Amino acid sequence: MKNGMIVHPGELSKKWIDRLADAGINTLGIHPEGGKDAPKSLERLLGLLRTPEYRALIDYARSRGLEVEYECHAAGYLMDRALFAEHPEYFRMNEAGDRIPDWNFCVSNEDALTLFAKRAAALALNLYGSSKNFYFWMDDGRGIHCQCPKCRALSPSDQQYIALRAALREIRKHIPEARLAYLAYIDTIQPPTIARSEDGLFLEYAPFEKYTAKGEDSAIRIERERGMIAPLLKYFGGEDAKVLEYWYDNSLFSNWKKPPARFSLNADAMSRDIRDYRAMGFDRISTFACFLGNDYEELYGEVDVMPFAKAFE
Repeated sequence: MKNGMIVHPGELSKKWIDRLADAGINTLGIHPEGGKDAPKSLERLLGLLRTPEYRALIDYARSRGLEVEYECHAAGYLMDRALFAEHPEYFRMNEAGDRIPDWNFCVSNEDALTLFAKRAAALALNLYGSSKNFYFWMDDGRGIHCQCPKCRALSPSDQQYIALRAALREIRKHIPEARLAYLAYIDTIQPPTIARSEDGLFLEYAPFEKYTAKGEDSAIRIERERGMIAPLLKYFGGEDAKVLEYWYDNSLFSNWKKPPARFSLNADAMSRDIRDYRAMGFDRISTFACFLGNDYEELYGEVDVMPFAKAFE
């Protein structure tokens, strides 16, 4: 069983690595901040990964038995917005029929798709110490897919699948064992409607709306969640299927603003969720654990990660 915690790049420390390894957690995720500035956040991470100091941290994590994964909203970085001046056709069309360089890109444009894939391969090769599982998510938002005449017939899930399929084929020219995550999240929570043709794409289910929906009865939510998961597992299969949860995500609970709020874990709900996910067939479960770094500890002390580890016993 793979279990992991995901932190922001600047929150990683030897102390965090020891905390995870000592608890029996076996996967360390590194997540550049998302949102509008996701391309800049990813660029900063790549800068860190070129330094001996940060590479030493990654090496130490691996020496402690942690598998290292990088999970990022990468579309804005892989499709550089500066290209819009010369190639507006690469970028998405909005509902008004205008090409705009704000989010994602036009997956029906073959040149854009090729560029996206080649940059994805280069990114994979530059993620120091990474496992063979890659997480190059589309941009972070709602209603941000392309609506040009060709893309209009494609759902957001279809568009993500097409982009990832092209990226994985290019990555595998350099890393033959590579696998790439399909992020089921917000607009892409439904499975694609196009025929599945790429075995190296695996499901990553991220139930963000579970924490942002208001006034929903928990029993109704659980049944709705199971109803969403079943078709995703049917489409992608259960092999390597992963849950990306928010039980320890203090960035969410702090409304993504610093200073961080005091964190309070709902351990009972987390344990119940983990039992349910395992019963559904997931054998890889991670949680965001952002906004719990040194600045948090200076305010409130260390966060106990043992409840998460013990939930898998």
